[in-house]
Amino acid sequence: MASKRIRWWIVWTLFGSTVVNYIDRQTFSVLAPVISHELHFSHTDLSHIISAFQFSYAGMWLIGGVMLDVVGTRLGLSLAVIWWSAISMLTGLASTVSSFGAFRFLLGIGEGCNWPGASKTVAEWFPARERGVAVAIFDSGSSVGGALAAIIVPWIAIAFGWRYAFVQSGILGIIWLVAWLTVYHPLDRHPRVSTEERALIAAGRDTAPESSQKGLRRWLDLLKQPNTWGIVLGRSLTDPIWWFYVF
Repeated sequence: MASKRIRWWIVWTLFGSTVVNYIDRQTFSVLAPVISHELHFSHTDLSHIISAFQFSYAGMWLIGGVMLDVVGTRLGLSLAVIWWSAISMLTGLASTVSSFGAFRFLLGIGEGCNWPGASKTVAEWFPARERGVAVAIFDSGSSVGGALAAIIVPWIAIAFGWRYAFVQSGILGIIWLVAWLTVYHPLDRHPRVSTEERALIAAGRDTAPESSQKGLRRWLDLLKQPNTWGIVLGRSLTDPIWWFYVF
């Protein structure tokens, strides 16, 4: 049966991926006092483990976006969630600083695809006037995921042991994957989108002007735009504070 609100089902599914994303990444932070006590990790050791995640995560914001453009949003996000769910579960096997660091580095590779993938999905499925709301919906999953991690992870660690907390994080990703593959299909091939919704999305798309430059020159053109530097400056000032509190 065709629906006029498939796009909203899709964005709430993206909200779910962001919740799971943050539960996965916060699992180690919530368990850090227990893990460091049991395995005799210092604060410096913990900082190395967390930094390993951050390095790969930052790099995947760029590389992940390119990958999603090549393979498509449906497959790209599916592969990313399978990857980070598997790595999350395997983290329960870690016992040294180097093994935790390696698993956290691999976790960042998968989780770094979530925001480029979610943003790409919103651009594909929403008219310009609705994109602000759509982005706010999926982005709010970060706060919800962080809050849930502080509740769920300690309970599982107390009931079953801290290693099982990493397993439950991975299981949540697999559950989300089933919902994603059920709800999301490309707009031009979605079996349940209505003609009215398809027309609404097409009419509300804004068309970016084509650049006459190709390859590297096209990318360098971005550095000439004040908007680019506004975003870079803003994120440079706020992100260090945000990530300090996250971890």
